[in-house]
Amino acid sequence: MSERTEYAAGTPSWVDQASPDPGASAGFYSDLFGWETEDVMPEGSDGEYHMATLRGKRVAALGSNPMAGAPAGWNTYFTVDDADAAAAAAANAGGKVLMESFDVMDAGRMAVLADPGGRRVHALQPKETIGAEVVNEDGAWSWSELVTDDVEGSKRFYGELLGWQTTTMEFAGGEYTIWHRPGAEPKQAPPDQGGTSFGGMLPSSNWPDATPNFWLAYFAVADVDATAARAGELGGLVAAPAFDAPGVGRIAVLGDPQGAIFAVITPEPAG
Repeated sequence: MSERTEYAAGTPSWVDQASPDPGASAGFYSDLFGWETEDVMPEGSDGEYHMATLRGKRVAALGSNPMAGAPAGWNTYFTVDDADAAAAAAANAGGKVLMESFDVMDAGRMAVLADPGGRRVHALQPKETIGAEVVNEDGAWSWSELVTDDVEGSKRFYGELLGWQTTTMEFAGGEYTIWHRPGAEPKQAPPDQGGTSFGGMLPSSNWPDATPNFWLAYFAVADVDATAARAGELGGLVAAPAFDAPGVGRIAVLGDPQGAIFAVITPEPAG
């Protein structure tokens, strides 16, 4: 199901990109994915927040980086029942509170946390906004993957914070961890077949040396190779050329002109 009206607590629900030039980012992704964008920040605001939509429904956003000098990157948000409680739980689980809970206008209440590996974790308590209203279709967000140098520590942290369960499998000569919904028996299958997975985790050793821990956002596209070529024409880069992942689909890892890394995927048809 590509259109969403709610997300269960403990599951990912939104992605946005933070960069020094969100207006330029909005232009890049609008061309690449067919998004329509609009800066929704009030006039006179210090920063920008360009809401991206498909068919009039929210899919992602491009915003100003709140931390001066920080590199551009994509953030994944996770729905929680109580952002204040999530902040306290993160500290107890070995993480840090980077920004105490605050209200984001009428959209919801948010806390910015960090896992033990230093990667930002955005906890979102929804009010008027649930997060992405369209997922898993051409031009929309479809998956988030944690790249980390501490797989076991991450399993413990996210298990304590959000109740996630895991399944680990062999992948490309190493291991890949699948995240599963809180309280559900781990099952890797399409949602309409009872699947409970919503994201993954890959050791940073599978990436170039000195790659920092980060959340990698995947966007579904009809043609990975054509999308990668177009990203290059628009001033982006191909960090990992298109490849086939058996049982998953065709994937490429790209970079936008601001330096944010993301992935595109054409999933294999459901069997």
